[in-house]
Amino acid sequence: MNNTCPPPYGLRGGMEVYVGKIIKVSGPLVVAEGMADAGMADVVKVGAQGLKGEILTMTGDRASIQVYEETAGLGPGAEVATTGMPLSVELGPGLLENIYDGIQRPLHEIRRLAGETIARGIDIPALDRERLWHFVPALKAGDRVYPGDIIGTVRETTAIEHRIMVPLGVEGEIERITEGDYTVAQAVATVKTARGPIELTMMQKWPVRKNRPYRKKFLPDTPMCSGQRVIDTLFPIAKGGTAAVPGPFGSGKTVVQHALAKWSDVDVVVYIGCGERGNEMTDVLMEFPELQDPKTGEPLMKRTVLIANTSDMPVAAREASIYTGITIAEYFRDMGYDVAVIADSTSRWAEALREMSGRLEEMPGEEGYPAYLASRLAQFYERAGCVECLSGPERPRRGTLTAIGAVSPPGGDTSEPVSQATLRIVKVFWGLDAGLARARHFPAINWLNSYSLYTDSLKSWFDANIGESFMISRGKAVAILQQEASLQEIVKLVGQDSLSPADRLTLETAKMIREDFLQQNAFVDVDSYSDYRRQALLLDLILKYDSMSRKALSEGASLSKILKLPVKEKIGRAKTVPADSYVEEYAAMAEEMAAEIKGAGA
Repeated sequence: MNNTCPPPYGLRGGMEVYVGKIIKVSGPLVVAEGMADAGMADVVKVGAQGLKGEILTMTGDRASIQVYEETAGLGPGAEVATTGMPLSVELGPGLLENIYDGIQRPLHEIRRLAGETIARGIDIPALDRERLWHFVPALKAGDRVYPGDIIGTVRETTAIEHRIMVPLGVEGEIERITEGDYTVAQAVATVKTARGPIELTMMQKWPVRKNRPYRKKFLPDTPMCSGQRVIDTLFPIAKGGTAAVPGPFGSGKTVVQHALAKWSDVDVVVYIGCGERGNEMTDVLMEFPELQDPKTGEPLMKRTVLIANTSDMPVAAREASIYTGITIAEYFRDMGYDVAVIADSTSRWAEALREMSGRLEEMPGEEGYPAYLASRLAQFYERAGCVECLSGPERPRRGTLTAIGAVSPPGGDTSEPVSQATLRIVKVFWGLDAGLARARHFPAINWLNSYSLYTDSLKSWFDANIGESFMISRGKAVAILQQEASLQEIVKLVGQDSLSPADRLTLETAKMIREDFLQQNAFVDVDSYSDYRRQALLLDLILKYDSMSRKALSEGASLSKILKLPVKEKIGRAKTVPADSYVEEYAAMAEEMAAEIKGAGA
């Protein structure tokens, strides 16, 4: 472990690189002169401890640098050396089950070597250079390979097979490829190219600010099943889509994100804690290794990468954590996996942009945020998508990257700049409501101000896989909830007794939809996750109750009798029916309901 500053001279592209001198320190911003040989976005080592930083702007030989570590003690005259490389992440076996900080330093390894605190300037490789991985070739000598082709696999965890890909810029014929145990730095194959033989290792490096390439992008047309009924039925998100989860403090953003990370039908989850409070991040770090993956029965961490950045860490590292996470997610997408990247929260990232912009003395935009705030947010979300991965013409594959960002508007005011800029970009809005959270209604997604723009593109999938009645039932449920909101305004003025029996039935049905369908209990196993078929049958049961009751009312039945039927209470408990018997029990409830409602009208 080397905590010292690099030597005053180095090589970059065959040219000598000189060390500059600090002339100004302002929090995480350092200004150095004598940096004519450095380039924009280069990573630099600052001061005697070699603090990692990144060049933001260049004016002549003067560089403005954001430092990703605490700058206390730095002063004018300290040396700054450029590495000649952009901020990059290491990609290869060993990413899964790992916990990194914002600049991809492995926290478990840091704790083992340096104790409970992260020493400044500590520099540890992101991937273990000593661990052996068993490489199994997928191709043989003589095969022609192109960038992105999978040359072999490594069983990284019991849940995920790591696929070793040909890096960008390498095309040719395999000369040698051998099964065996290797470290990530050892060559597993040799490719004969036009430039001569190139040895391939299991590790790649990729600049975090550069999108990983793909062959083609498609319109997302397959839903990402989260098991949360309010999301999957009312406001679905497509695999490869984008969503925002805004809400005030205590409204359950973390609850929703944990549910998405645990239950979503994706292969890999990248969870980014971006500037969140230490206790919330600690909960994630403690809970995720203990959570059981419902698909495999193994710990959830077997298919998860955690990026841990807390509010007491230097603000500049927040921006790095967002890019680190999305780049790792793109890497797994390129293997052909379905990946979800969950960022908590993009508001903290925006605060870091605002602070750095202020220290750079840039012209501020609305509420002090930089004028390029919306552009930076768009650059993050546009890296999501359903793509045809880069590969040879004979080996096509698809992968998806779904981006879900939490937004933490002050006081829950979604009219502030970060929320508004996000809403103009994403296609799904899950608006959290503090009132619902206080009423213990989880997920606390407000059905009146949330929306999904994927319903049209997903309709054909729902029609083919769930049945055409599913989207019709969804439309009816949304309409009933909207009617309830209108009727509640009348109730506030003149009371519920003034409503007609049909309107009172609407209020009762809406209450059943809210409490018996949308509300879920994460601590009850059978209710914490609901597949599409169960969602469709449960909603259909409630809507049948509504339609049969309306017919009975029109034939002169008493509303009070209908509301007191025993089957109504059974419907309220229907979501806790065991998973292996709900189909039969729901069918029995429907028959019982028809008989009781008919009897009420007699």
